[in-house]
Parts: sequence; C-alpha cells; structure tokens
Amino acid sequence: MEKATKTDYIRVTGVDQSMMTIVHEKLYPKGAAKKAGSVRAKRMRNSDGKLVRVLSLDANSATFIDDLTTVFQRNVAKARRENRQLLGSADGVRAEK
Repeated sequence: MEKATKTDYIRVTGVDQSMMTIVHEKLYPKGAAKKAGSVRAKRMRNSDGKLVRVLSLDANSATFIDDLTTVFQRNVAKARRENRQLLGSADGVRAEK
C-alpha cells in the first residue's frame, strides 16, 4: 500500500460496513486549477531599462494572508538563488571560523 501524503485523501464509499470500499485519490491531481488569489505579476522596466517582474496583491482580498505568504516565499527564494549564484551559499557570506 502507498504511503499517503498531505495532498492525498482517503474516501470511504459504500452503504454499510460489509460492502465498504476504500479509494485512495490525489487531493490535487496534476493539471488541476488551484484557488485563484489576488497576486498579479507585471513586467516593468526599472531605472536602468532592464525588465523586472513586479508582484502585486490586493489588500482587500479575502485571501490576502495566503497571497502575502506566497509573495514572501517567492522573494526569499529569489534572494537565495541570487546569493547562491554570487556567493556560493544560499545564506549569504559564511562566517569565518
């Protein structure tokens, strides 16, 4: 039997317990649409003329907290990628021993 992950759920079907069937399905199958949030990505030019992606969100959205968390996670991931590329470590400059 497969190990269930947090994206799985188990559904029990059947009328009585003598004819019960357990179905193991994915909660979010591949290709399924995720809940729409208020995060919008725009491509703009900075003062140097380079294209940059700007993430914006609606402060009055019902999903504001989830959207803010998403934007924060994306910003942290981008900063860690840049640090890894420039410094060789995702956490920045390593302390000398």
